[in-house]
This record gives sequence, structure tokens and C-alpha cells, in this order.
Amino acid sequence: MATPEFDLNDIKRRMQGAVAALSKDLGSLRTGRATPSILDPIQVDAYGSAMPMAQVATVSVPEPRLLSISVWDRSMVTAVEKAIRESDLGLNPQTEGQTIRLRIPEMNEQRRKEMVKVAHKYTEEARVAVRHVRRDGLDHLKKLLKDSAISEDDEKRQAADVQKATDQFIADIDGVLASKEKEIMQV
Repeated sequence: MATPEFDLNDIKRRMQGAVAALSKDLGSLRTGRATPSILDPIQVDAYGSAMPMAQVATVSVPEPRLLSISVWDRSMVTAVEKAIRESDLGLNPQTEGQTIRLRIPEMNEQRRKEMVKVAHKYTEEARVAVRHVRRDGLDHLKKLLKDSAISEDDEKRQAADVQKATDQFIADIDGVLASKEKEIMQV
């Protein structure tokens, strides 16, 4: 069986996936402002299975520090309320009919620093994911060289391209972290 050709675009696509996952994770971190994405990790026990909030309700932001959740099915209101209370977001839902309101409290300095630590943890996971993709790419190049499918010069040139892509995506990750950190620490 022949080793498949080396595809730098596939390597870049996989690295981009790590950056996209980081952006999604950081989007769910609570800052001082209300954003619907902070409810993304919450799973609601609905109709016998766990469902994302977006599949049972519409979330809107009527004010900077308020989320309004319109539950589609009246029978699901208590399940949505329970899921929010049991999440680690520290939010207290207030129910009015089929609408649940969530006030986003001001964050104190200690809570902001905790959020920054969590953001750093997510960022490190993304960096590790990018490095794993780099390692896979370099291993693939070494195998192609060993199988005499490419020359040593080609292997070195393509390995440099992989490293350049890695450096670029790590810089992108650092940029995403810097903007999120600024957003979290903004009072």
C-alpha cells in the first residue's frame, strides 16, 4: 500500500479546527456582558435525552446584563430552569410564564482572574492540539522520506512549511486569548 501524498492544506485545516474550537470554548466563558453563547454548554433534560439549550428555546439579549430565554414548549420550562441552576455559571433564573430571565451579575476582581485562568487552560489545550497536528504532519513526511516517495530536500522544505503554519496558528491562538483576556478584565 502506497503512503498517501503529503497535504499541507489538510494540516492547516486541522490546525484551524483547533483555533475554531478555542474560539467556541472562550465564547462560552462568562464576561461581565450577557451573550447567548454562555448557555451553549448547558444540556437540558428534554423528552428523555439531553439536548442543547438552542434546541428547546430561543435566547436573546434585551439588555447588556440580561438574557431572555423563550422556551418553546411550556412543559419544558422547569427542565430549562433546573439545567441553568445546576450549571456552574452561578446564574439565578427568574421565570415568567414561558420566558426565563437571567440577570448577569457584575464580576468581581477575583472572579475575573479565575476566568482568565480558565481561558489560559483552554488556550493551552488548543496549542497542544496544533502541536499534535504538526507532529502528525512531520511524522507523515518522515514516512514519505523513508519510503523514498520524496527527496530529503522536499522533506526539509515541507517540514519548514509545516513549522511556519504551526507558528502562524499559535500566533492566532495567542491573539484570540489576548482579546478574550482584555474582554474579561474590562470593568
